[in-house]
Amino acid sequence: MKFTDGFWHVRPGVDAQYAQEAYDIEAEDYRRLVVSAPTKVIERRGDTLNRALLTVTLSSPLDGVIGVRIENHRGDAPHQGFELVGAVEGLGAAKADDDGGVLTAGALTARIGRGFPWNLTFEAAGRTLTSSGHKSVGRMCLAPDAPVTTEPAGVAGVTATGRAPSSTYLHAQLSLGVGELVYGLGERFGPLVKNGQTVDIWNADGGTSSEQSYKNVPFYLTNRGYGVFVNHPDHVSFEVGSEAVERVQFSVPGETLEYFVIHGPTPADILERYTRLTGRPAQVPAWSYGLWLSTSFTTDYDEETVAHFVNGMAERDLPLSVFHFDCFWMREFRWTDFEWDARVFPDPEGMLERLHGKGLRVSVWLNPYIGQRSALFDEAAEAGYLLRREDGTVWQWDLWQAGMGLVDFTNPDATAWFQDKVRTLLGQGVDAIKTDFGERIPLGVRWHDGTPAETMHNLYPQLYNRAVFDVLEEVRGEGEAVLFARSATAGGQQMPVHWGGDNSSSFESMAETLRGGLSLALSGFGYWSHDIGGFEGSPDPAVFKRWVAFGLLSSHSRLHGSTSYRVPWAFDTGEEAEGQSAVEVTRTFARLKSSLMPYLYAAGLQAHTTGTPLMRPMQLAFPEDPAVAYLDRQYMLGPDLLVAPVFSAEGEVEYYLPSGTWTHLLTGEVVEGGVWRHETHGFDSLPLWVREGAVLVTGSKDDRPDYDYLDDPLVTVYPRAFDESGENEVAVRVVTPSASEGVFRVSRMPSGYRVTGPAGHAFRARVAGGGDVRSEGGRVDLADQPDPTRAGR
Repeated sequence: MKFTDGFWHVRPGVDAQYAQEAYDIEAEDYRRLVVSAPTKVIERRGDTLNRALLTVTLSSPLDGVIGVRIENHRGDAPHQGFELVGAVEGLGAAKADDDGGVLTAGALTARIGRGFPWNLTFEAAGRTLTSSGHKSVGRMCLAPDAPVTTEPAGVAGVTATGRAPSSTYLHAQLSLGVGELVYGLGERFGPLVKNGQTVDIWNADGGTSSEQSYKNVPFYLTNRGYGVFVNHPDHVSFEVGSEAVERVQFSVPGETLEYFVIHGPTPADILERYTRLTGRPAQVPAWSYGLWLSTSFTTDYDEETVAHFVNGMAERDLPLSVFHFDCFWMREFRWTDFEWDARVFPDPEGMLERLHGKGLRVSVWLNPYIGQRSALFDEAAEAGYLLRREDGTVWQWDLWQAGMGLVDFTNPDATAWFQDKVRTLLGQGVDAIKTDFGERIPLGVRWHDGTPAETMHNLYPQLYNRAVFDVLEEVRGEGEAVLFARSATAGGQQMPVHWGGDNSSSFESMAETLRGGLSLALSGFGYWSHDIGGFEGSPDPAVFKRWVAFGLLSSHSRLHGSTSYRVPWAFDTGEEAEGQSAVEVTRTFARLKSSLMPYLYAAGLQAHTTGTPLMRPMQLAFPEDPAVAYLDRQYMLGPDLLVAPVFSAEGEVEYYLPSGTWTHLLTGEVVEGGVWRHETHGFDSLPLWVREGAVLVTGSKDDRPDYDYLDDPLVTVYPRAFDESGENEVAVRVVTPSASEGVFRVSRMPSGYRVTGPAGHAFRARVAGGGDVRSEGGRVDLADQPDPTRAGR
């Protein structure tokens, strides 16, 4: 939201009242600083009259995190922020003297100078991370005709009330240094680097080809060792080096603004603290990492169709883990009524049992809307479970399901009622739930608990997903619950998995989908998926096959479309070269993913325990390498695998390998990094590199994701100079789906490596490029291989 007209002027109709000085500073309870910031320099007693006084309070909810709350009038309801599940009381050390005030939280220090001009700095390790300087804290009072952008894109389409924009906003600005780049702000499909962009935090169902986003998160991090979390569930407008090119500005309607500065110093450290504050991603079951196949959206299907798909996958030796029933498992016009359409599914319990008998899990589609034709509509309306307008009538519209109402999850009774319906589904044999929608949440309505409509718009999917996720955990057990959710905001990472929403069937949409996933990963989300082949339209075979490779080297992998099926054989003519058909490509990468499960499952556990996402943007994995700053067409899958999807039919791909020795996982080629590479790949290949020093444990099974990873695994050592790095041992922990675990230790020996495995477990080991050696007595000695910098050239 832009309030100014260039550097010197404000826009017509805008009265800008800036914090001019820190007039007085108090250290309350030695734990927080309270600063009085008048909007005029106080030179005489009369200057204290007839003007706003902003109160700025600094406190700490975690070591390395400092919160800043800016308030003007406090007489309304208290500020409603996100649930800060990791916040701790009584942290921070504050002091004030004649020069100003200091608040220390671990390695992070906030320093406020007394007097004019306003100057608040955030420091760590002896340097300034960012600062809030002159004209950076402002109260903006708007005339009704002020020509500023006062609402985000999409608001007009959901209000239907003609609501006037707010007349008062608070904004804060934090400095950007030379070369400082901003990432995050949720799942955004445009450029990964947000500098120069206006970003509105407002959930919308806009597809992947627009500036709108299903998952808006008011959190960003930079390449200068810190992140910023704006603690407002309602509309937050960010100007990222756009209105003021030297600063990031964020503004909110009303009289209170709260944000947190989160120290790193590394991006992984920032995400660790941010997810500790807002919630870690839950652990997801091993079976969820396998391939999901959907009925697709508007295609015709019944149990015979489903059986044809499932049997077709088995006949073609294609590993399948989950079968998903999309919307039309329920009868048209009646979504959501939780009833299987008896015309096409006369025996749902028997069908689900038959699918389980084939070793599959089952997912079904839900949304939080109740169509008027549903038998549940009157029940919910009479009980007060549906959202109501300000006049007390049930809010309804026809965009999606005719006459639909919206479940009011702020009503505990409505939540319990909805959860009982979910329990019934799980009792029938459903294993996972796709929680679709949750973005089209109207304004001009009255929520049961009194939450303002503007606040609930972004917060709604949190309540919706939580209601379903809690039942899944209750019935299936902790670590066995998994959603496929589309909408979210800050804290939504606690209820995985999330997928990228409605993309189209093109290479351009494939690339924008990846940008969205990388941006979401830099916003605290540990797991992510997308519709392989694109949702809208029908992909040509080249798009489908390239997307299959990308999708099966993502956190979670789902074949799903809108108007056409996504079974692999639908994209083959029978004239493809050997290894290049869609069936063969799907088989290759599905089996590869299953074999990688010991590694992927461990990376998922790391997402759960530390907040480091499974799919890692290059900026997160290599923060010291300036060459990765703008990369958005490649990523690290876990700590050691570099993936560069191919976005062309011809197989041409350009990507960057950071410095070090890299080994291609599929071919064994060994090269030196620190270079850009231009290659051409067949459909059964893509750049997939293992970094030096990795110890990669792969499984003995390649037909399913949930097996015993300690049953005869292969341990591959990718050499590096242990002596040069100062390390002489690497330990790799393997956890199985049954929660048993073992540790493989690789030690540098005078002429090679010694691999020691967990007691009682047979395994094989090798140095990359060499042959397998089976363990004897739980230990393997491996000779050095030829110089890896020359091998394969």
